[in-house]
Amino acid sequence: MQTYQQQRSYLPEEYLELEATADYKSEYIDGEIIPMAGGSTNHNRIVGNFYIALNLALKEQDYEVFFSDVRLWIPKKRIYTYPDVMLVAGEPEYFNDRQDTITNPVLVVEVLSESTKDYDREGKFEAYRTIPTLAEYILVEQNRVGIEQFSKTAKKRWSFVEYDEEDEAITLSSIPCQISLSDLYNKVKFEAIEVDKD
Repeated sequence: MQTYQQQRSYLPEEYLELEATADYKSEYIDGEIIPMAGGSTNHNRIVGNFYIALNLALKEQDYEVFFSDVRLWIPKKRIYTYPDVMLVAGEPEYFNDRQDTITNPVLVVEVLSESTKDYDREGKFEAYRTIPTLAEYILVEQNRVGIEQFSKTAKKRWSFVEYDEEDEAITLSSIPCQISLSDLYNKVKFEAIEVDKD
């Protein structure tokens, strides 16, 4: 006969204490702590390219770009997570005055991996949609040219645009900015596909 061990449920405060001294990052989803594995070089290149493109395009404007190490708190879903790239209009709103946790992105970008792409498209997007400030969600393939853009058009209404040609440019709907796919995929090596564990 098999026995099943009940997994412990953690309070958000316990998660934050553990995260402060952990050797690796974890997400918090309504009581559960889920370790995040490291990403591939393609993943890293795309995140860096997106971060640089946004910073260059918006350097004279009142926006801030954050990536990977800045946490996002989603109160309606009780989730702490680390989006690949986040954009804030104006000043970041910090949760409980924590300088490492924000609550007000207008744009979130996730680079897809085999292990997370279903969650990024469904469960995570459902959680992100509860953020009042969020106006745009972008998913980026790392093993081929492919971008999915979701733009908020009204309350509970989102439009969808797909990009799959390197000579295209993505026109962001939440901010005045256009980024070429060739810039986003700069130095990404499709022929050397790596297994991404995050």
